[in-house]
Amino acid sequence: MTEPVSLSLPQRHLYKLLDRLLSSEFDNEEKLLQSLVRELVEREEFAVVGGRVWKLLPERGVYRLLYQYGEVEHIPDGYELGISEQPTFSALAKQRTVTDVETDAVLRERGIKIYSATGVGRLLKVQGEKFYEYVVAINAPTVGGELASILAIIGSAATAALENLRHRHERALIQRDLDQASLIQRSLLPDHSIEFLDYTAYGVSIPDRIVGGDYFDYLRPTDTSEEERLGIVVSDAASKGLPAAIQALFVSGALRMGITYHTKISSLIARLNTLIYETFPHERFVTLFYCEITPSASGLVLYANAGHCPALHYSARSGTITSLEPTGGILGIAPHQRCSVENINMQHGDILLIVTDGVLEAQSPSGEFYGIERLANHVRAASSQSPKSIALEILEDVQHFSAGAPYSDDRTIVVVKRQ
Repeated sequence: MTEPVSLSLPQRHLYKLLDRLLSSEFDNEEKLLQSLVRELVEREEFAVVGGRVWKLLPERGVYRLLYQYGEVEHIPDGYELGISEQPTFSALAKQRTVTDVETDAVLRERGIKIYSATGVGRLLKVQGEKFYEYVVAINAPTVGGELASILAIIGSAATAALENLRHRHERALIQRDLDQASLIQRSLLPDHSIEFLDYTAYGVSIPDRIVGGDYFDYLRPTDTSEEERLGIVVSDAASKGLPAAIQALFVSGALRMGITYHTKISSLIARLNTLIYETFPHERFVTLFYCEITPSASGLVLYANAGHCPALHYSARSGTITSLEPTGGILGIAPHQRCSVENINMQHGDILLIVTDGVLEAQSPSGEFYGIERLANHVRAASSQSPKSIALEILEDVQHFSAGAPYSDDRTIVVVKRQ
């Protein structure tokens, strides 16, 4: 006759079992519980001769045999026990671990006379009572007492391990979706650089998270009969992460469609505002700077600034910098928002710099903002360089400036230069 199990005797082995249970990575819940039962049976210290895992089927009001292991005579696969026929199942919700006499004829025929059972997983409501998702039952020469106490500890640990497993799988699914969203978002961004007549543009966008709400694009009419022009847009969604990325994708599609239909800038922005207002919750707004470079010899550039941070126009002739302030409000606040169109003339050597607030409002560890003055000085000092060099140098400077700061945001820079 095996001696009764003492909690102090297998304590070291119990800790090992719990450590394996909580630290191992299992493919699914069933494999986790199967591993637990095998460990209990195979470790002589626990003196367990047989173990079973039962899974609750709420819609049928039964527990189905999921796994069996040990020296007990084989129970038919998929064998079921009704919750109304086994009071132990409902008792587990109150006591977690129960030792009881087996009353089921099939199980008694297999030599199971007395057993200890513990509830594992979440509690589910079935027929007005609460039941555990899983039940782990064991039989041994001596059950109850210390063995039941050990089983209760193991049941609690198994529940924690199940939750960890679920959270890991949920995070993996979310990560997979985010990776896919990031891939889609990157595919919609244009090549960094583009040339149009004697203009060169370079843009770069870096999300603060896997996906972000910043967006830039180069837009050209697909109809060759249309007067040649190049549209450049930079937008910033007020929210962050995936919701912001969804808005950015929406803005991208709407603008591309608008350009295809040769819509005037003011009408394009007005329609986009209405779409955002009707499609997204009111707390999710979008700022946007849109400009069109024309083939005019005078360097005519038309622009509209819908609540976006100021763009900067550097004049090579005078060395001055002009701030292109908003010409309308943030998109999505009201259904009939209007945005006027202004213009500048870009001479040879002039630079147009468009950024999002993640650049201007980048903070140092002490809380100082990067600011428009620092940005303007950088453009002036680097005016002889290529758009790519200017954009990357500004980005690097902002990153150094804000290194170690607790807050960050998506950052987008587009530099346009007339050669």
